[in-house]
Amino acid sequence: MSQYGRAAAPPAAGSIFVFGVVAVVGAFTVAQGLTNISFTYTMGAVAALILFALAFVRTDFGIYVVIFSMLLSPQFGSKGAGVGAGRGVTFRTEDFVLLVIGLSWLAKTAVNKELNLIARTPLNWPILTYIAVNLAATMLGYMTGTISSWSGYFYVLKYVEYFVIYYMAVNNLRDREHAWRLIGAAFITAAIVSVIGLAQVPSGERVSAPFEGEIGEPNTFGGYLLFMMAIAAGVAFETESLRRRAQCLILLGLMAVPFFFTLSRASYLGLIPAFLVIARYTTRRRFVVGLILFGLVLSPALIFVAPKAVKDRVTYTFKEEKGSDTVRVGKVAFDPSTSARLISFKSALDGFARRPIFGWGVTGFGFMDAQYARVLAETGLVGLAAFLWLMWAVGRHALDVYATRGDPEERGLVLGFLAGFAGLLVHGFGSNTFIIVRIMEPFWLITGIVMMIPTLEAKERAVAAAVVAQKAAAAAPKKERAGARP
Repeated sequence: MSQYGRAAAPPAAGSIFVFGVVAVVGAFTVAQGLTNISFTYTMGAVAALILFALAFVRTDFGIYVVIFSMLLSPQFGSKGAGVGAGRGVTFRTEDFVLLVIGLSWLAKTAVNKELNLIARTPLNWPILTYIAVNLAATMLGYMTGTISSWSGYFYVLKYVEYFVIYYMAVNNLRDREHAWRLIGAAFITAAIVSVIGLAQVPSGERVSAPFEGEIGEPNTFGGYLLFMMAIAAGVAFETESLRRRAQCLILLGLMAVPFFFTLSRASYLGLIPAFLVIARYTTRRRFVVGLILFGLVLSPALIFVAPKAVKDRVTYTFKEEKGSDTVRVGKVAFDPSTSARLISFKSALDGFARRPIFGWGVTGFGFMDAQYARVLAETGLVGLAAFLWLMWAVGRHALDVYATRGDPEERGLVLGFLAGFAGLLVHGFGSNTFIIVRIMEPFWLITGIVMMIPTLEAKERAVAAAVVAQKAAAAAPKKERAGARP
């Protein structure tokens, strides 16, 4: 355990009471489940109770479970529908893991008054405003008939889930060493899903994340890999450890192959701002600029060596298909997928003109696979302002953290985060990036870590200063006694 303090443990009496309740509920669940419900559901309930107890004692355990389940948990719910795909409500294993861990955290804060339910961070007000606006827009949509079911509220609940991950990180980080262990777990998860993605390449199909259901979501996987690749690249550029640099470069290479075979054009576009951010802020700017120039010189050759599937996907952007809606800009025609996104923006503007303040409510407007168009149509001008404020706050405070970093690896982490964030902002033009579960869960986890770095550093300095003062106070009487001797 780090010298900077253990996570506060709940009082013994409170722990005994909570474990007593868990034991009683567990016994009742097993007894009733085996007689009235299937064995599978009974074992699931027992597993949830065990996870609750373990997370109550050690919240770390629950956070690691969440990290590995982000990309490695199956989904169930409406066929082929995800938050980033259709309008059906889809649930994943980590949804229930988060619910269990959240309840465990509530119980822990109830019996231990020293713990805060929500830590103070620079993003608290933007997050609260964003949630409140989405909820208000959805309630108005439900009351005015643009939303006919409860699905809108489930979507808002999904948005809240992402921020639960953020507060799990900021409430439970003990020191910077602990933060790097969580980053390491996220990197291991990225490596595992990249290997699974590599195994899909020979099939000739677009690569997607594991456990996506019957219909994969390559665009989602591309956005996730874009974000994680940026973080690995940032650390690789800034670290002074050859071992750490080699690890990050190997991971970067491992993620790059499935990334390109997702054939996600929105993800390809996201590479441009990500690389430009690294070039602008890295301390190795000359090297990066040289790398950019070298890449520009070799770009004609890269067109010939690029995989055929990647080249075909890029050139397909400008191929018109007969019988489908096509958008033209001058003499240039776009493919159905690109045309659909451009039409979505026009449709969103039409919907915004009819309900400009709070929009149509979450899920109240037609499905659009474009983040900004969707925000504008569903939550209106107020919702778009809240969303942009949240995005601005994330970027501004991350830049503030980067400006104060002295440790090379921490600087690389924040640089990579900024690059990945810029890439996701562009990715959002062609996807519902900031409401997709498998992109937002790792994004908000690492956002929490980045926002807490200055606080963790201040805590470490305070503890170190206290230790020095303690030693000085202990040495003072000895000097006085020594000086008093004849």
